[in-house]
Amino acid sequence: MPHVDPRFGAQLRAFRTERGLSLRALGQLAHRGKSHLHDLETGAKAPTPETGRHLDEVLQAGGTLARLVEAPVDHDAEAGELLARVRASDVSAETLVRIEATVDDLASAYATTRPVDLLPMVRRQLAYVGRLLDSRGTLAQRRRLVVAGGWLAVLRATVHIDLLQRSAAGAHLSTAMALADHGGHPEIHAWCLETQAWEWLTRGDYRRALDLAQQAQRVAPRGSSAHIQATAQEARVWARLADVRRTREALDRLERLTANLPVPEQAEHHYRYDPTKALAYAATTLSWAGDPAAEQLARIALAELDPRGDGGERPRRSASARLDLAMALLAADQSDEASVVATDAVRSGRVVPSNWWRAREVLRRVELTGTTEAAAFREAYEAHRPAR
Repeated sequence: MPHVDPRFGAQLRAFRTERGLSLRALGQLAHRGKSHLHDLETGAKAPTPETGRHLDEVLQAGGTLARLVEAPVDHDAEAGELLARVRASDVSAETLVRIEATVDDLASAYATTRPVDLLPMVRRQLAYVGRLLDSRGTLAQRRRLVVAGGWLAVLRATVHIDLLQRSAAGAHLSTAMALADHGGHPEIHAWCLETQAWEWLTRGDYRRALDLAQQAQRVAPRGSSAHIQATAQEARVWARLADVRRTREALDRLERLTANLPVPEQAEHHYRYDPTKALAYAATTLSWAGDPAAEQLARIALAELDPRGDGGERPRRSASARLDLAMALLAADQSDEASVVATDAVRSGRVVPSNWWRAREVLRRVELTGTTEAAAFREAYEAHRPAR
């Protein structure tokens, strides 16, 4: 267990009151229960390192709270626990099935779990798979472990990208590609390329992003989720490059690939394409391209993702859909509604750091319109902006 500095509760309360937040208001921002935050402030409960980092981010506390939760990794204990698990099994069929199910569960959790909370879960499972690779087993069993490790490594890289931890993302993408090659799994390799394409798109290097998206399509099995996703990524890059013709061509290819696409099991799975995801990506692309059709498509996507207005089952994608709609509304000279919709997106707390540039772009364009709603959007933007 981490050793928690007894000053943690008082410091948390000080940061909260300095920002004029009630326990309920902080709970809404941090997605934590009011009673849980009260227990942290009074010392009735001890925070985890992840909670300390998360509250630092929400309160823009500069790492103060995280430093009050000392959590040195006990590598010997961690390795001993893994070794004990390995010695208890020679990678049985049951173990492999359990690992593969956990990989799917983690990939599905990506849609609903904050990156800072998902990262330690992926890290632990990846370490477990790594240790099992040293145990006894057949070649077929070893390949299944390698493939599981490849999926976990690319997922971990994606989470690091979301947190703007680019060096760590690069290291795990390299590992994922090596495991994909070793396990003879071109779809994982393609997902690595597509993930890199997305990262470079967010950094504004559109030509590099385009090259990677096209590489991913060549590597991916035809019609696979990676192939579809890479095609969607190419369309988005063409939209950022303001090439309307090529944007439309890529979207036409995407439509053919996703025609009659069935809803998969665990549709929220990050590495399984589904009709709602196809719709959301088309809305994003058209909004970036300034296409008049973007508004209607974005409204349809948002209605499917968030029918009750509470974030829905995929709150991260719902937040992105609101930013798409805001961009489309701006193109249609509806800046007041664009401001309200974008404000809802950032207040949801589900716009991850790697996607924050989209909120910034909307804010810049909203403020240029001079709408009276811009001030409220600016206030929400500053209150929820990820800590630098």
